[in-house]
Amino acid sequence: MNLLAAGETVGNPVANIGIFALFVVITMIVVIRASKKNQTADEFFTGGRAFSGPQNGIAIAGDYLSAASFLGIAGAIAVYGYDGFLYSIGFLVAWLVALLLVAELLRNTGRFTMADVLSFRLKQRPVRMAAATSTLTVSLFYLLAQMAGAGGLVALLLDVKSRGGQSIVIAVVGILMIVYVLIGGMKGTTWVQIIKAVLLIVGAAIMTVMVLAKFGLNFSEILGSAQTAISGSTNKAVAARDVLAPGAQYGGSLESKINLLSLGLALVLGTAGLPHVLMRFYTVPTAKEARRSVVWAIGLIGAFYLFTLVLGYGAAALVGPDRILGAAGGVNSAAPLLAFELGGVVLLGVISAVAFATILAVVAGLTITASASFAHDIYASVIKKGRVTEAEQVKVSRITAVVLGIFAIGLGILANGQNVAFLVALAFAIAAAANLPTIVYSLYWKRFNTRGALWSMYGGLISTLVLIIFSPAVSGAKTSMISSVDFAWFPLSNPGIVSIPLAFILGIVGTVTSKVPGDPILNAEMEVRSLTGVGAEKAVAH
Repeated sequence: MNLLAAGETVGNPVANIGIFALFVVITMIVVIRASKKNQTADEFFTGGRAFSGPQNGIAIAGDYLSAASFLGIAGAIAVYGYDGFLYSIGFLVAWLVALLLVAELLRNTGRFTMADVLSFRLKQRPVRMAAATSTLTVSLFYLLAQMAGAGGLVALLLDVKSRGGQSIVIAVVGILMIVYVLIGGMKGTTWVQIIKAVLLIVGAAIMTVMVLAKFGLNFSEILGSAQTAISGSTNKAVAARDVLAPGAQYGGSLESKINLLSLGLALVLGTAGLPHVLMRFYTVPTAKEARRSVVWAIGLIGAFYLFTLVLGYGAAALVGPDRILGAAGGVNSAAPLLAFELGGVVLLGVISAVAFATILAVVAGLTITASASFAHDIYASVIKKGRVTEAEQVKVSRITAVVLGIFAIGLGILANGQNVAFLVALAFAIAAAANLPTIVYSLYWKRFNTRGALWSMYGGLISTLVLIIFSPAVSGAKTSMISSVDFAWFPLSNPGIVSIPLAFILGIVGTVTSKVPGDPILNAEMEVRSLTGVGAEKAVAH
């Protein structure tokens, strides 16, 4: 490929880091102010349930609009066009599943974590252990994507060309994330999410208006210019793409079409099983506010994904595929390069700071979810068998946040350079297979029992991980995490089409083959509570 030298510097590195540092200082002040009441488990894990529906909806949007949404999707649209936009469609449609199936019932039934719901009428210890294992796995994969985004973004903005330098930056992001969680808990993290969501959506809106203004507010002109720029690429494979029609990334072969279907299943069903999104429903005082928060989130996220369509095609038209693929961040650099093209150093610095803030805020939300799950579900319920104080739970949660942060830094260094939208899709596949079947069965099927829950969760989790490890995502292709070896025998990059139906089937088979009957009293209590919210505030324990 005759591309520009990898490592093109964009803008002024000093200005870029200065604007980002300003954001860190402001949000750290907010986090410290929010952390004054953070001693009880309720305050640390759920922010004292003090957030309104609109506030929580903005925070959910902040949680959901990750580096994958901003950097990965804009880049995918810029390089693959129509097929890149399929990520946006999948991420958005997924919210209908969350709204219609789980949001209100989950808020009524649980207290701190997803496992509160799954173990409500089942055996506490084994189900909580399985749910916490799944939560930690999904969180690590999602963290992997955010850290990879951080590495690519900083490589572009700070002119850090060496992998060693990028690794140091990823470590800094991880350390900042740990500090946010240790000091602020859920309350501080939520305010960081709200600030970040507002900045991200406003920033994307401004860039969208600027792109449209360049083409006389004519979207067709943008599409035509994007196709012309793609066709003029010096890379023959890129030049041959029709970015206005399906098939540039997925299509052609039957295998590619099945891969697209698998990706779509993972994206649409994964959101309703993402632990860090589900935990947000516990930060509002009532089920009504939980519903309002999802409606707000859908509106904000929908608007943002419409912006990515303009930004992606705008980047293809104004920046060009060769510059995007040749920049230090690869596909993930499309949005920052477009910002530089539109508004020079200042706009690039602001958009870069927002993208960096996106990464920081999302990893903080993921970390508190995973650490809360370990402290509440494994330490308090499994190891201590419920004989534990709230102060101990908070302490263990903080220790877990540090350990998880170190893991995330190591994995982020390994995944540096991968497309972050693709990495997030793998996290969605795990969430959809390991969590969603058990959540749906727990809320809607009275006959569902402990064996069904364990078979569904562990079966979904193990099958997804095995298929990912032996897929082209990990080895055997130029874009693989480990491109130098080939142990891929599973042909699809996303395993959702196999692992998600398998997990649903295992839940049914496990339940039907178990002779242990459910507790009719607990079944009745869960049904009443999930539908009405009566008793939702008391501790979930039996």
